[in-house]
Amino acid sequence: MKMNIDYIKFLEQKASALDPLDKIRKNAIEKVTDCSEQFLSGLDTSPVFNPSETEGSGLFDSPITEEGKELDDVLQLFDEHILQPGLNPTSPRHFGYIPGSGLFYSALGDYLAAVSNRYAGIYAASPGAVRCEHLLIKWIAKVLGYPDTMAGDLTSGGSIATLSAIVSARDAIGIKAKHYDSSVIYMTRHTHHCVEKAIRIAGLNECIIRFVDIDEKLRMKADALHDCITSDKQKGLHPWLLIATAGTTNTGSVDPLKDLSIIAKVHKLWFHVDGAYGAAFALCDSGKKVLDGIDLSDSLVMDPHKGLFLPFGTGAVLIRDGIKLHGPHRYEADYMQDESALAHLEMISPAELSPELTRHFRGLRLWLPLQLCGVAPFRAALEEKILLAQYFYHEISKIPGIETGPFPDLSIVIFRYLPLKGDPDTFNESLVHVIQEDGRVFLSSTIVNDAFVLRMAVLSFRSHLNEIDQVIEIIKEKIKFLEKG
Repeated sequence: MKMNIDYIKFLEQKASALDPLDKIRKNAIEKVTDCSEQFLSGLDTSPVFNPSETEGSGLFDSPITEEGKELDDVLQLFDEHILQPGLNPTSPRHFGYIPGSGLFYSALGDYLAAVSNRYAGIYAASPGAVRCEHLLIKWIAKVLGYPDTMAGDLTSGGSIATLSAIVSARDAIGIKAKHYDSSVIYMTRHTHHCVEKAIRIAGLNECIIRFVDIDEKLRMKADALHDCITSDKQKGLHPWLLIATAGTTNTGSVDPLKDLSIIAKVHKLWFHVDGAYGAAFALCDSGKKVLDGIDLSDSLVMDPHKGLFLPFGTGAVLIRDGIKLHGPHRYEADYMQDESALAHLEMISPAELSPELTRHFRGLRLWLPLQLCGVAPFRAALEEKILLAQYFYHEISKIPGIETGPFPDLSIVIFRYLPLKGDPDTFNESLVHVIQEDGRVFLSSTIVNDAFVLRMAVLSFRSHLNEIDQVIEIIKEKIKFLEKG
């Protein structure tokens, strides 16, 4: 076969745009850095929510074409149609949902991970990357009181982490398809929806799900759980999985973890704790007290992109008995035989602890800020968020007509306003909408005990006392505006 060398060289020249020269790279880095600096320096004054009419649809006016565009033009598209419309989670005045504030040093870690493109899935491919992630998992485990027998994985978020935990529990307990319709899972109505989603994806949707009663502080009742399990056993059913929450997304409530762990042990249930939002608070003294018993779980989930302030796309799963994470996720493939030969006995590859094979080197986004800042600023920020939530709770309670929910376990406060006339749910729905449309601060809402309530979630490392006071003043302002009709 005669090869067309000239055509191969033509293709090489055409493809060279994918590997720019150093001068072009430096220019691109400078322009992207200027764009990011402009964004970060404007956080204090820019709106946290921008209800755009176009909602980024202008992107469709610049479709993907055969020839590329100038970087300046592309950055303009990014700023106008991606950066500007919608919610800005990096804002210090973002108090809706569970804020994810995005550390600057994490962005640098992501840049280094992407440029070096180290493959963190297999030990043989990048021993340093895998060791880095093992080191981070061990650090998280130590913070949460897990033993050396544990294993864990850095995931894309709480949903995949939860799926790994549910699958590990399923296989460890030995739940087979023939058992599904008599096997019982326990949780509350405030359990995050990703848990039921993971149950469904894991093929367990035919299991019986019991929603255990909650107390006045919106926490699972331990005695109600015990009664429920006892009743199910008397019916010939098979209780096998207990899901507790260390900081519900709805209200921030922490279930009585220690009491629940005892019940799980007595009845031989797998005890899983969803600490996606709340587990990181174990770093500070007051949070550690609230989370008492989290170390007694069989598995738990934590999202560093929440309580450790990392960019979105960072979760973690820990399994107390590490072999039970390895079992369901290990693999065999002929083309991976070299990896087996180069494997390290103490460094199980993340690909054997996860549904993922190809994966981003997530470790650097956590490793770099921890190395540069140390743990102390993280610990201080988390303690501050708890105190800010308590401050908000006390101050908002002083507003005539405001009804608050339970005193915050962590950093979420729920409340609503009881208007002088009219339906409270309708009024509070209008209240959250006018606050959001104003754009200066962002709060979200939820339904608790069939009532429409507002949520104040304090978790951004950029949020401080000044921002809390601003929220309170805006709430007062909007209540006054709506009451005037």
